[in-house]
Amino acid sequence: MSSEAPEIMWTGQYITAKREGRWEYVSRSRGIRAAVILAIHDDPASGPCLILVDQYRVPLGRRCLELPAGLVGDHDDVVGETSATAAIRELEEETGYRAASMIDLGEFYSSPGMVSESFSLFRADPLAREEAWRRKFACEFIVPARGSATTRWRWLVSIRSTWRRLAKC
Repeated sequence: MSSEAPEIMWTGQYITAKREGRWEYVSRSRGIRAAVILAIHDDPASGPCLILVDQYRVPLGRRCLELPAGLVGDHDDVVGETSATAAIRELEEETGYRAASMIDLGEFYSSPGMVSESFSLFRADPLAREEAWRRKFACEFIVPARGSATTRWRWLVSIRSTWRRLAKC
C-alpha cells in the first residue's frame, strides 16, 4: 500500500478515475454511496417472491437483472438522508413495494479490484405493494422470481419474451 495520494486521471460528474502505482480504478465523485435492497415478498398464494429489477445498463449494452438499488443523497432534495431512508425510497421508486423498515446487513463491495465504491445491503421488512406506483414514478419493469431454482432458471431464460410482453407501461 502506498502512503501517497492516488493520481487523479480525470473527474466526471459522477465518477473519478484514479491511478495508484499500477492500479487504475474508479470512485464515486462527491463520496456518494449506494443502498441495495434484498426484498422478499411473502405471497400467501404462491410463497416467497424475490423482487428484482430488469433495466437497461449502458456499460453492458443490454438489459440486466438486479436487486433494487439506488444512490444515497444523490439529489439536492435528499442530501443528508441515511442509507436506510434511501433504501426505502429506492425500493418504492423502482418496484412499487413499500417497506416498513430496513434491516442493515452490512457494507459490501461489488468489484473491489476496479471500483472503490461500497454499498449498504438492506433486508426490506415487511413489504406492502403500492398499487398506484406506476402513476407516481417513471416506468420501471419489476421482475418477481418465484418458485424453485429450476422454475427460476426457466423464468430467466424466458425473460426477453416476458419483457416484450410487459414493457408497455
